[in-house]
Amino acid sequence: MNRRSLITSFASAYALSLSSRLWAQQEWPTQPIRWIVPYPAGGGTDVLARALAGSMRETLGQPLIIDNRPGASTNIGAELTARAKPDGYTIMSGDNAAMFFNEFLFAKLPYKPDGDFTYIGAIGRFPMALVVHPEFAARSIPELLILAKKDAGKINYASPGNGSPHHLAMELFKNRTGTDLTHVPYRGAAPAMQDVMGGQVPCMFLDLASGLPNIQANKFRVLAIGSAQRSQLLPEVPTLAEAGVKDSEVFAFQGLLGPANMPPEVVAKLNGALNKALASESVVKRFTDFGLEIQPGTGEAFKRVTRAEAKRWGPIIQNAGIRLD
Repeated sequence: MNRRSLITSFASAYALSLSSRLWAQQEWPTQPIRWIVPYPAGGGTDVLARALAGSMRETLGQPLIIDNRPGASTNIGAELTARAKPDGYTIMSGDNAAMFFNEFLFAKLPYKPDGDFTYIGAIGRFPMALVVHPEFAARSIPELLILAKKDAGKINYASPGNGSPHHLAMELFKNRTGTDLTHVPYRGAAPAMQDVMGGQVPCMFLDLASGLPNIQANKFRVLAIGSAQRSQLLPEVPTLAEAGVKDSEVFAFQGLLGPANMPPEVVAKLNGALNKALASESVVKRFTDFGLEIQPGTGEAFKRVTRAEAKRWGPIIQNAGIRLD
């Protein structure tokens, strides 16, 4: 091929690429968007996705269809997303499990959190609260630490299951305080909460989305909350740091993911629609009342946060010897 032909070939390829990008920017989306939720219908992640899908439809002009794919600590939904065509028509609600827990909980994952996803944008995070039965002897974090060190391994704590944010939040607490509490895993948040409220198990970490109504009904006593600042919903409750437990922020994260290598123009449209929805008055009120700290922003910023969380949680999970396979 001579020089003129080579230049012509490159020019044609560039023009085709530019035309394709312009087409994607102008035309996408032209069909409904599949939104994978890796949990059953009716849970917190599902509720958030459905609320956002309705609002984002107004911006994108196409319906966002929720597809619940629960199982395997979100691995079923995450693998479907990672293997989907990266055209913007398959997205997923990502949380702690898919984004940074599972890479340490499983010896083999069917996807790589760092390389097999496009990070579209954060939705927000639920602060985790350390709660006890109202009649439990400890009325503060210092009192709990005294009891835990006096009766090492004899105080039980509940969680919705092995590897859940609630479970790992307590493992972080144990690591930071040098205490030994015994894990009692349940199959879901509801039965775990029920046994703490009933006094069968004295304590647990609980996300505000699940626990706020029962907290407000005084069925739990809240010892501390795992956010950097006090919650507007529970302003009288100290943070773990205020209670003397440093480097102990614990959240259940929510964000929007897609397959790797999505077109930047499509990602920008999805991110813009997501952030617009997160700023709408109806969504803000609903999510705030739900206990969610809304966190709009770029996909790049969202990925940086999740990678930082992976570095923080990896040693906690590995030191505790927690595995799900």
